[in-house]
Amino acid sequence: MKITIKDVEYVAKLAQLELTEQEKKEYTIQLNSILEYMDELNKVDTSNVLSTASVIKIKNVFREDKIKKSDIAEDIISNAPSKEDRFFKVKKVIE
Repeated sequence: MKITIKDVEYVAKLAQLELTEQEKKEYTIQLNSILEYMDELNKVDTSNVLSTASVIKIKNVFREDKIKKSDIAEDIISNAPSKEDRFFKVKKVIE
């Protein structure tokens, strides 16, 4: 499949892009070059290659969640301008 200047103009219109004649020619050449390269890649025999989602080994880097007791709540509440028990006290905003 070859990309034509009309194809580039059509896509540019959809994307609401204004292209100069030079840009249309350049993009047509570039897109055709990409498609030619894709054709080359399609010729590669990959029948013995396992399908993968990533070329690098991926592992979960997040730590496991652990519930532990924390005593910072009192420090935080102690900075509140107004508090009640262990909660911030604010003006009523909903009638």
